[in-house]
Amino acid sequence: MIENGQKVKIHYTGILDDGKQFDSSVGRDPLEFEMGAGMVIPGFENGVADMAVGEKKTIHIPAGEAYGEKRDEMMMEFERSQLPEGLEPEVGMGLQMQDPQGQPIPVQITAVGEETITIDANHPLAGQSLNFELELVEVG
Repeated sequence: MIENGQKVKIHYTGILDDGKQFDSSVGRDPLEFEMGAGMVIPGFENGVADMAVGEKKTIHIPAGEAYGEKRDEMMMEFERSQLPEGLEPEVGMGLQMQDPQGQPIPVQITAVGEETITIDANHPLAGQSLNFELELVEVG
């Protein structure tokens, strides 16, 4: 069992339930994180906790243990006049807002009207169950 505070290095490939790959460390350095530090989603950390170095396995993480369910309050409408001058909004376009602490929040335009746009500030993977192919490379 990997203890909280230990650092792990892991290769992973993330796949949605429909088979679409959304992320992978293959071809890059492995992901390194500290167990118990909240650096990765809970379901990912739980899936790694009982692995041995060199072990490979596939885990399934329900949305609630990943990025949560989509939340309606994260869908917001803004006047088009609030957009930067010269920006022509399109559905699917990504924008960045800032939270009250000044941290960037990626958002996506979901609707464009004559006077307003609707944005979705949910995490892009919110509401989705995730599958990961894992290989534990190192525990330190």
